[in-house]
Amino acid sequence: MTRTLRTPNKRSCELCDRTEVWDEDSGAWRVASGDDGPRVGSLHCIHEWDINGSFAPFAGRRDAVEG
Repeated sequence: MTRTLRTPNKRSCELCDRTEVWDEDSGAWRVASGDDGPRVGSLHCIHEWDINGSFAPFAGRRDAVEG
């Protein structure tokens, strides 16, 4: 069974509220625009992205081998 790697397409900083989306064309993260304009956040923030252990890069991990 071939597994497909999933990658996040959006991330937000938990400290300054900067929001970025993945730009497939350039292969890089870009600042997302919201209703109020771009959500740049703080220029001096060391970003703490909301992508953590709850994100499952492979769907259906139930068939993982138990050791």
